Amino acid sequence: MTRTDLAESIRNGESSFVDFERADITPDGLAMVLVGFLNHEGGHVLLGVEGDGSVFGLDRDPEGVEEWITEVGRDRVRPAIIPTWQSIPWDDATVVGVVSVPGDAPDRPYKAKRCGSWITGVRAGTRTRDASPEEEESLYRRSGSRRYGARPVVGSALGALDRRRLGDYFGRVLGRGAPGPSDTESWTSLLRSVGLLAGSSAPRLATVDGMLLFGLEPKRYLPQSGIRARCFAGTGMDCPVRDDRNMAGALTPLITVGGSMLELGLVDRALDFIRRNISPVAHFEGGRQTDGWDYPFEVVREVIVNALVHRDYSILGTDVDLLVFSDRLEVRSPGRLPNTVTAEGMREGMRYARNQTLVNVMRDYGYVDARGMGMRAKVIPGMREHNGTEPDLIEEEHRFTVRLWKDAPGE
Repeated sequence: MTRTDLAESIRNGESSFVDFERADITPDGLAMVLVGFLNHEGGHVLLGVEGDGSVFGLDRDPEGVEEWITEVGRDRVRPAIIPTWQSIPWDDATVVGVVSVPGDAPDRPYKAKRCGSWITGVRAGTRTRDASPEEEESLYRRSGSRRYGARPVVGSALGALDRRRLGDYFGRVLGRGAPGPSDTESWTSLLRSVGLLAGSSAPRLATVDGMLLFGLEPKRYLPQSGIRARCFAGTGMDCPVRDDRNMAGALTPLITVGGSMLELGLVDRALDFIRRNISPVAHFEGGRQTDGWDYPFEVVREVIVNALVHRDYSILGTDVDLLVFSDRLEVRSPGRLPNTVTAEGMREGMRYARNQTLVNVMRDYGYVDARGMGMRAKVIPGMREHNGTEPDLIEEEHRFTVRLWKDAPGE
């Protein structure tokens, strides 16, 4: 870009391809603007230009700014990029920085780091905003990029998946029959067709979805695939710990044709932990005693399943947290809610699926609400009926928490 080009760009104002930014823009802010251009058709960020076109220039050495921009592209954009940098004299005392990214970027959708999470940005007119789920999916389709769950798990192979669980799923659950235990060729073809194996040449690797659902040792390949469950003898995490377990294993259970449970899935392991660490309670209705628990298990199961199937598995090194306190139960899922999804929207029945394959398979097993509105249809009315409380839905930058209360206020 020449000085003449720069002057014309400033005169024409901001657009889908040009963004004006103060020289003190934050790293996260710059990363988001660059990502919006990368996911669109490229563009230029003019550093040192106000929104109204006033030129104040850079307030530090251009070489230092160039180094800073390189760090932003490396550390705050995924996949990492190297933006083009120019420092263009505006007058004798003022220099404008120009950061440019191309319009044919190959690895869409690009994501920007925001407080520990990775957000897909899109350019809309003169502003960059969070992409909707539909826009993000469109970017994947247009680029041919894989969803995270469809990515191959390095070091794995067909043998890393539990063929017993797979046989149970295709046979008992789906009723479609399954290849014989030693028919590797047929298993490979079947699992590739449903997205549980990746690759077109040997060795074919298990996908992230395949490993989470049917892996023999998911934790070995995906350290973020488990549940950290703890029970505290009080209301805070500084209280003594009564039970502390790291749970690992496939999401799905292994059940015989006759219906007997051979091995628990991760959801049922979590429910067993809760049963061991909450108390049975007696209720009196019309003079008759009925036995129950501190929390309705249909509600608890829904919350645990939601955390496991909707969490952001691209965040490494963090399990789902299951916390039992003396007055409440909390399930904390790593990662912020997907773009456009809010806690209020979930209360109203908003449906979303960050990991559609996980949702589909767990729905086949009966773990997921068929309508996709488990929060509205099960969790909220279930707690109201149980003890008159409302679940807390807590959005944070790094996680999403569902909190269930043991008793109504004042009890």
